[in-house]
Amino acid sequence: EDPWFALKTLLYGAFGYDEGLGYTLYYTTNFIFTGLAFAIGFHCGLFNIGAEGQAYIGGLGVGLICLWLEDWSLWLVFPLAVLTSIILGGIWGAIPGYFKAKRGSHEVVTTIMFNFIASVIMVNILSHVLRPPKEMSPESREFAEGVWIPQMHEIFDWFGINITQTPLNGTFFFALICLVLVWRFIWYTRWGYEIRTVGTNDTAAVYAGISVSRNIILAMVVCGGLAGFVGINEIMGSSHRIMLNFQAGIGFTGIAVSLIGRNHPLGILLAALLFGILYQGGAELSFEVQAIDRHLVVLIQGLVILFAGALENLFRPQIEYFVKQLARQ
Repeated sequence: EDPWFALKTLLYGAFGYDEGLGYTLYYTTNFIFTGLAFAIGFHCGLFNIGAEGQAYIGGLGVGLICLWLEDWSLWLVFPLAVLTSIILGGIWGAIPGYFKAKRGSHEVVTTIMFNFIASVIMVNILSHVLRPPKEMSPESREFAEGVWIPQMHEIFDWFGINITQTPLNGTFFFALICLVLVWRFIWYTRWGYEIRTVGTNDTAAVYAGISVSRNIILAMVVCGGLAGFVGINEIMGSSHRIMLNFQAGIGFTGIAVSLIGRNHPLGILLAALLFGILYQGGAELSFEVQAIDRHLVVLIQGLVILFAGALENLFRPQIEYFVKQLARQ
């Protein structure tokens, strides 16, 4: 196949029309949350593989709040849903954090295990507790429209602008706010300084009077809370019900997003947008070109991770030498 045609098709599918752009930014929103969830742990020297399960449990909390308080105003339900996702997602991150801090268990192993535990819990709850009578699909009933986050086409309608309906909703702006808050937290607060110190040199942190165990648990709580915000976008903003596997793959993609973005909020924003382009543009590409299926799109994502992440230092010596020569001139 012609690679230039494939590239043009991919970019057109992501940006060429308003519906494609809406889906691109919708995927980007999820990747921002899980990218930030991984970055916080990485700054503390942790490799959080559990964003998938943390998003699952946090989303469960969001859905339960919407089911319970569906007659309330969205302005009251939204902050309660955010708080609930922080609490449940934070707890799901805090438990592996405690095992790491107090028992020496490796966070990669425990967070992966908790992903599976979260999956089993959700299957049980949706199959036997929240599934409406006489319904076969393992999902909750739909929430009342009053607790739905306005979708972007509705927001644009307020200003007299017509765009195509997509899952993109107001959570996108909330994700941008989270980027700013995480940037302030990591680089301009005492807790953020302690987290970065523990991640850089835990021995030096102990000599400085910083509690390593407390900061490990704190970092994992923040990781879980941020991952839980995926439920805001997926459940309150898009599906309007609790569904199985609504977070499928988002948590793991967030790892690549954070690493490619160098674990900085601005880099995470750009990397999340890149993966949003690959998700939406790749779907368009596989639809337009029969010889290219979704597996090849996954291969493209892997190559991006390889060259932008694993080989990040390949040309660093040459670039540094070039910059030094420019500085001397």
